[in-house]
Amino acid sequence: MRLLTLITLALSLVLPVAGAWADEEAVPIGDAERGAKVFNQCKGCHQVGAGAENRIGPHLNGVFGRPAGGLDGFAYSKGMQRAASDGMVWDLRRLDAYLENPRALVSGTRMSFRGLKNPADRDDVLAYVRGFSDSPQNIPEAAPTAQHREVDLPPDVLELVGDTAYGEYLSSECKTCHQRDGSDAGIPSITHWPEEDFVVAMHAYKQKLRPHPVMQMMAGRLSDEEIAALAAYFKDPD
Repeated sequence: MRLLTLITLALSLVLPVAGAWADEEAVPIGDAERGAKVFNQCKGCHQVGAGAENRIGPHLNGVFGRPAGGLDGFAYSKGMQRAASDGMVWDLRRLDAYLENPRALVSGTRMSFRGLKNPADRDDVLAYVRGFSDSPQNIPEAAPTAQHREVDLPPDVLELVGDTAYGEYLSSECKTCHQRDGSDAGIPSITHWPEEDFVVAMHAYKQKLRPHPVMQMMAGRLSDEEIAALAAYFKDPD
């Protein structure tokens, strides 16, 4: 009887979580068959499937749930090593953000790919790559085999015209770590970034896609207008 009570208690702790995901209307990632065709854009650098090896980029077998920079035998960029030290793990949200704009998620990445701007392309290629996880059936249904619907950055946020002078005023705190001249001494440069990349990166910290706790805290204090102002200033601070 005591064992039955413990099992019942355990189920009472687990089942409400599963129900919460159901309430958020989980939907499949995408069309894996179509994703195999989209993956043709990735084949120049990455392999996936039986016999996959590291090329310019690491192989993608088992990438879901893998720590950033966590594949033995591959020489990662300093940017990816920093992401690894921050504790970033390749879950569905971060993979989607990386495919959309690699350099906005991981500053200093060697991945020169401009990104997949079409959300359907990202969904489909991730559904395809997802199939090469070690044991897909053992990964919880809500992450990463399905995703609850999320609101993307509204177009009006990306279209905000930042006030450069206000951005310079706000930048003093940023400059305690980041060098105004763009030099990189262990901390990535943010000078001369395209404004959209800067805005996306800051919102990635606000949404906790980027794992650095200090940047999450600092970005969390900023309004959309303040982020736009900083983006305008750091685009050309000279």
